[in-house]
Amino acid sequence: MSRISIIIVTHNSQSVIGQCLAALQRQTIVPESVILVDSGSADTGYLQEYALLDGVTTLLLETNIGFAGANNMGCRRVDPATDYVLFLNPDAFPVADSLERAVRCLEDNSDVGCISACLLGYNLKLQRATGQLDSTGVFRSWYGRYYDRGQGEPDRGQYNIRQDVPAACGAFLFCRKEMLNQVALAENVFFDPDFFLYKEDIELCLRMRKAHWRILYVPDIRVYHCRGWQERHSMPHALRLTAARSELLLYRKHPSPYMAWAAAKYGLVRWLRF
Repeated sequence: MSRISIIIVTHNSQSVIGQCLAALQRQTIVPESVILVDSGSADTGYLQEYALLDGVTTLLLETNIGFAGANNMGCRRVDPATDYVLFLNPDAFPVADSLERAVRCLEDNSDVGCISACLLGYNLKLQRATGQLDSTGVFRSWYGRYYDRGQGEPDRGQYNIRQDVPAACGAFLFCRKEMLNQVALAENVFFDPDFFLYKEDIELCLRMRKAHWRILYVPDIRVYHCRGWQERHSMPHALRLTAARSELLLYRKHPSPYMAWAAAKYGLVRWLRF
């Protein structure tokens, strides 16, 4: 049986982590380990009850080192014999057969390094799906902006075709461990720690593709994703500025004429607060 390790980075995630772990307990195949990495929560007491669950390891970091750095810390706890690693957001709730379908896809496609799921919007306050798509893979516009395809669109099955995609949303990244080892920046350093938040998933995907691994979007793997800031209808300025900085960094790491777009976006967000 394939071994699956799941890494979940938390940061003040008490409103969602219980549902996330409950969704994992309902899976048709059981992961070998779930590693919770708390990156500087104000109070980590909410994690105590989950640390007692079978197969769950909790790693508490005193300061917030960012999504990339915390995931890398979790990777150090993964058994070297693990076949697959799932990077999962605490506000993402996979339906019960998600892990089984992802494993089957990778077993059937030896050149696929990463599985991207169909992410569906979820309203945490109302405890129900929004009926809208959250992400069906990450694509790049003609002028250089990366975006989650279909985000905010009603789910009418318009993206129900399995296909290779340029990148995958980091809320659910189901990866072949062999691939991660190949593209690692150092031992167990899979995400670039220069990224604090945002675009680190895209940067990892770019390294995958440069190493000739496919990233496969599988629409019948369905995951509900809260993306909490959307409940407030717009991303706070501080997060927009962080995202703009990360986009600049992405194009420094992977040089492209699209740097012009990233620089313009950063200027607009920083000085004009767009």
